[in-house]
Amino acid sequence: MTQTFDRLIAFLFYRKSLALLLLLSPLIIWLGVIYLGSLITLLVQSFFSVDSFSGVIKHEFTLDTYVDLFKQPTNWDIIIRTTTMAASVTLVSAILAFPVAYYMAMFASPRLKPFLYLGIMLPLWSSYLVKVYAWKLLMAKEGIITWFLEQAGLTHLLEVILSLPVIGGSSLSFSYIGMFLVFLYLWLPFMILPIQASLERIPHSLLEASSDLGAGPSATFRKVIFPLAFPGVVAGSIFTFSLTLGDYIIPTIIGNSSYFIGMAVYTHQGTAGNIPLAAAFSVIPIIIMMVYLMIAKRLGAFDAL
Repeated sequence: MTQTFDRLIAFLFYRKSLALLLLLSPLIIWLGVIYLGSLITLLVQSFFSVDSFSGVIKHEFTLDTYVDLFKQPTNWDIIIRTTTMAASVTLVSAILAFPVAYYMAMFASPRLKPFLYLGIMLPLWSSYLVKVYAWKLLMAKEGIITWFLEQAGLTHLLEVILSLPVIGGSSLSFSYIGMFLVFLYLWLPFMILPIQASLERIPHSLLEASSDLGAGPSATFRKVIFPLAFPGVVAGSIFTFSLTLGDYIIPTIIGNSSYFIGMAVYTHQGTAGNIPLAAAFSVIPIIIMMVYLMIAKRLGAFDAL
């Protein structure tokens, strides 16, 4: 038995390509059969249609489902609403995350840095649903945020904000702004860490050279630090944008009943029983993310992952 095992090891040692293939075969099978297979099945389902009279799926190739998807203004509203929310969360996450990441990379002492990492990572260890429902309670009419605004005399301002069509909701826990805050809280760590990693990789010799050449702190930041850290910003945006784009739990719990793509997919697949339309809706974020990833690759985001 030992001799057979030794021969096998020797055989694979001189055939590194075969050894690599055997090591990667479980992952290849998983990605090829489970992941890519499900995506292909989803794509195929989107080219079927539902009989308007019987409600039975017709397994015939047609573009009718995509025609129905794009000719309805409400569907365009859902796509635009979801993409706008994802872009807004990504932009604000980058604005908030950069100073934190910059401090961690440039100024935090080795003793303080582990505590900063812990503070960023700790929310990720708790349950996703627990955090969402906790925010729902915080932002409710009887919640601590509303109570704090009442004590500060800002209740009227809150009512004015909630009355705006772009915010729309009876309270923070049933509004776009509440949904935005929850998305921002949940995905912010995914923006901080890539930026911090890209800032850590900036050689201090470049900063010293910039200073020696007469550049001030602001010029050094604009021309050296930010361009080198920008791939990390784009890398973090991949997480925040894609996670917001595909989420359906937060809009269901925090939202004001306005549909997002994930909710539309869930409804058409479950309540309505229109699986082809649900599949066609699911293809939309895939296409959006493919375009986004192509842009991110050109901006060097994958080098910061």
